[in-house]
Amino acid sequence: RETPPGPLPAASQSLGLNVHSGTPATSPMGTSGVAYGSQSSEGVSSLSSSPSNSLETQSQSLSRSQSMDIDPASCEKSMSQVDVDSGIENMEVEDSDRREKRNLTEKETSANSDVSEDQALHLICKILRVSWKEQDRDVIFLPSLAADFHRNPKDVYSDFKDLISQILMEVLMMSSQSNVHNPFASLTATSQPIAAAKSSDHRLTLVQPSSQGGSPMGPSAGSFGASSLSSLGASGGGMSCDSASDRFTIEACKETEMLNYLIERFDSVGMEERKAPKMCSQPNVSQLLSNIRSQCISHVALVLQGALTQPRSPLQQSLLVPYMLCRNLPYGFIQELVRITHQEEEVFKQIFIPILHGLALAVKECSFDSDNFKFPLMALAELCEIKFGKTHPVCNLATSLPLWCPKSLSPGCGREIQRLSYLGAFFSLSVFAEDDTKVGDKYFSGPAITMENTRVVSQSLQHYLESARGDLFKVLHNILLNGETRELALNYMAALVNYNVKKAQMQTDDKLVSTDGFMLNFLWVLQQLSMKIKLETVDPYYIFHPRCRLVVSLEETRLKATMEELKSWMAELHEDPSKFSEPKFPTECFFLTLHTHHLSILPCCRRYIRRLRAIRELNRTVEELKNSEGQWKDSPLASRHREMLKRCKTQLKKLVRAKACADVGLLDENLLRRCLQFYSTVIQLILRMVDPVYPNITLPLNPEIPKSFAALPEFYVEDVAEFLLFVVQYSPQVLYEPCVQDVVTFLVVFICSQHYIRNPYLIAKLVEVLFVTNPAVQPRTQRFSEMMENHPLSIKHLVPALMKFYTDVEHTGATSEFYDKFTIRYHISTIFKSLWQNIAHHGTFMEEFNSGKQFVRYINMLINDTTFLLDESLESLKRIHEVQEEMKNKEQWDQLPREQQQSRQSQLTQDERVSRSYLALATETVEMFHILTKQVQKPFLRPELGPRLAAMLNFNLQQLCGPKCRDLKVENPEKYGFEPKKLLDQLTDIYLQLDCARFAKAIADDQRSYSRELFEEVISKMRKAGIKSSIAIEKFKLLSEKVEEIVAKNSQSEMDYSDAPDEFKDPLMDTLMTDPVMLPSGNIMDRSIILRHLLNSPTDPFNRQPLTESMLESVPELKERIHTWMREKQGARPF
Repeated sequence: RETPPGPLPAASQSLGLNVHSGTPATSPMGTSGVAYGSQSSEGVSSLSSSPSNSLETQSQSLSRSQSMDIDPASCEKSMSQVDVDSGIENMEVEDSDRREKRNLTEKETSANSDVSEDQALHLICKILRVSWKEQDRDVIFLPSLAADFHRNPKDVYSDFKDLISQILMEVLMMSSQSNVHNPFASLTATSQPIAAAKSSDHRLTLVQPSSQGGSPMGPSAGSFGASSLSSLGASGGGMSCDSASDRFTIEACKETEMLNYLIERFDSVGMEERKAPKMCSQPNVSQLLSNIRSQCISHVALVLQGALTQPRSPLQQSLLVPYMLCRNLPYGFIQELVRITHQEEEVFKQIFIPILHGLALAVKECSFDSDNFKFPLMALAELCEIKFGKTHPVCNLATSLPLWCPKSLSPGCGREIQRLSYLGAFFSLSVFAEDDTKVGDKYFSGPAITMENTRVVSQSLQHYLESARGDLFKVLHNILLNGETRELALNYMAALVNYNVKKAQMQTDDKLVSTDGFMLNFLWVLQQLSMKIKLETVDPYYIFHPRCRLVVSLEETRLKATMEELKSWMAELHEDPSKFSEPKFPTECFFLTLHTHHLSILPCCRRYIRRLRAIRELNRTVEELKNSEGQWKDSPLASRHREMLKRCKTQLKKLVRAKACADVGLLDENLLRRCLQFYSTVIQLILRMVDPVYPNITLPLNPEIPKSFAALPEFYVEDVAEFLLFVVQYSPQVLYEPCVQDVVTFLVVFICSQHYIRNPYLIAKLVEVLFVTNPAVQPRTQRFSEMMENHPLSIKHLVPALMKFYTDVEHTGATSEFYDKFTIRYHISTIFKSLWQNIAHHGTFMEEFNSGKQFVRYINMLINDTTFLLDESLESLKRIHEVQEEMKNKEQWDQLPREQQQSRQSQLTQDERVSRSYLALATETVEMFHILTKQVQKPFLRPELGPRLAAMLNFNLQQLCGPKCRDLKVENPEKYGFEPKKLLDQLTDIYLQLDCARFAKAIADDQRSYSRELFEEVISKMRKAGIKSSIAIEKFKLLSEKVEEIVAKNSQSEMDYSDAPDEFKDPLMDTLMTDPVMLPSGNIMDRSIILRHLLNSPTDPFNRQPLTESMLESVPELKERIHTWMREKQGARPF
């Protein structure tokens, strides 16, 4: 190839970009072109309109030799697909006439021509709309070529290719050197094009043609006029803008006029082929048309470089960009431009770097408030799809740009790479209000927005998103398919992840990281790339690999390993590099996708929940200000309150609008389903790490935890749980997917293998997933709940695991452990109630009831919780009653200072919130007691439990029915979930279900709350309110009488044993011991008292050292002495 020269004064000079004369043109009906137009009336198909033609098929069809030759037979076959009336007249002539014509052997490369030279010249003139014989209004007269033909016709051109080059060069030189006369002004329109109209700022605007069919501008416009892009819209070679309001501006200059002419002439070749497919399929005609195409493209390249006028700066936007955005270039035009220029590196850069920059600038101006966004995306996607052999030239060029993957310069590297990287502008398209306010302002700010309107708008915007992301996928996919750019693409993808690690933090500065819309677009593309990855090809050791692209800090919390254990194992692993295999694309893509989920979908979910919380708070504030207006409207603070109310309403509108936008971007079922499907794959990988035989996994898992699993980042599991919690609450229908079976197995396995995970709060989150999918909480997830309950591993292992965790959360190590445990236990109690209704779990429950220690610890915690929760909730009800009574007395209330009133109201609000929360938890624990005591009684009567349970029940009966029970009377008790009749019914049921001599003694031993008068009052209230049947009330009365008898005996015993020696008394409770045991510290205590202590804290009460029941030693000698002394006291009792 020759080096492209500068401006050419004569047509005889080489263009430097000429194509070999034997190379046929790309057929407009073939597969080697990339379409920039829509399907025409003649049936010309457009690759751009197809969703994603098979890339493999396209790659094969685009595969060529180094010289870019195309098989003429295939070209002929493709051109013959459309058979219409010939537009070329008198082309078939007799052999005798053909022999009379001048021999074309010297002029043509084709040996056996069926077309005369005159006919070929006629075809050339027709397509190029020129003449050197006479001037006419529909052609451009070429004076220079006319003079040459007049002097010596035989020496004007060596072959048709040379003639075409001379014609085009003379036309373009006439345009470039003419200051007044426009050579194109004589041409008239042949169709309804997108015309170039001159605007006031001396730029040309591509305007959609009018519906009447007339051109908006005539030749007098001083531009290419009505014929500027003639035939492009009507011939099928191009596609009009989708909206009449879409406007794309180009410079009003000589280059524009030249481009308009060359583009139209290129398209005219396609028109001729469609009009006469059979004739055009002849080798010599096909070659002639190919030469016209190639020469048009070669001269376009010269125009774009400024070779015919003045050189253009690479910083200037390419003149071709607006045509690409209008999607009005002929079929195969850009494909041919790439084909002809890509082997000349400098020429290719001069032409296509401005095009790439122009598309990036165009997309920055776009938003989802119109469909303009799709044009730069489609243009870039189609450029990247162009392939010759195994090379994607535009992909090579894009990744060679200095800003392909810029290095970070500041702490805000996440936002930096979004703003500066080449693809950043394309990935930044977003519907989120925080990223782009135009969408919310246009679609969700009207006064008449209805639910139906919102639904329709949301669906349309989600379709926009899907379309944009599909093109982004094509771009990145082609860059990855291109072997020369795959590494650069992976580096860019890894940089996007590594630069945004702060996005996963609970509190982060949004200005330092990429936006939610950007990250979700990137996630969507990665999900598509990962969709067909087979798990067998993924290396689970990748994040420990020395060549891992992802930055995973050693400080990142791991599932089981401590930092010291992690460092030790990593050092051991890296000692032998042969243990690592070369990272393959499936592995890298899988882990990039996993980490991108962590940085995209989950921060979005958290932001969505925070926004909803803020909306609720603002709503509450607005309602409170409105309701209390009567109190402040005449006060000095009235103006302040009105301003605050106005600000709250304004902010509320913004948040509601932002929520509507987030509903579009985040609550997209297709997106959430793909996330769930990918997390299912992650689950399979993790379960294979803990048990290689998965899905045939069994419990319990191997006691020796695999180090590769222990060293995994904790968020690999936590993200799954967090995502499920979000989906269940806001889009539960997504759970109806085949992959849910893996999710169920995952939850059951790790809830039942708590020793595999170091963080108890992570187990609690998995338990919470079971809770929120319970039909009592979310009816729409009943099927999921049934799958969990009936899972083979669940039936045998879930109940004991949950019971163990119920007791273990007493001590989590967190500062908030005391309050956290109530929520966790509430979740477990709800799950237990559901499991108890499933007969398949009854056997496991009964085993636990009868097994002893684990169940005893569970009951002890249940007693503790019930005691605290009922006490706190009833106390808060008393405070609510007190304030409500004060407010009822208006005279007294008005006398209080305003500050005191506000303080009391604030306290009332807090108490109402506390009461609702604690009553809900307390009701659940009492209900659990009610269920358990009905099924089994023995564990509740153990010496360490019976007295505590009886004391708790007595105390709460006293609260409900004692002398101060009126203090619990509040307005609208159902508002707080307070149902005193139901609570009394359940408490008295528990008494009756445990009714026996041992329990009666435990009741009598409670000297703090029990009294005969209390039980009489309980019986009276039950009768009056009809809470129980007469039979049940009678049974409760009999129990009361038994307790009274024991109370009388206890009184006598206290008199008998009051003078017991100190060595016979328990040092903690100062009561007479009946079964003394020695602690390792040497102290002696009563067995029942120390066992009760151990249920709450496994430590020695005297020195806080670890202590278990097995470490206690009986003291038989002391026990015998105590019992002897007791018998002596009883024998000395007077009768």
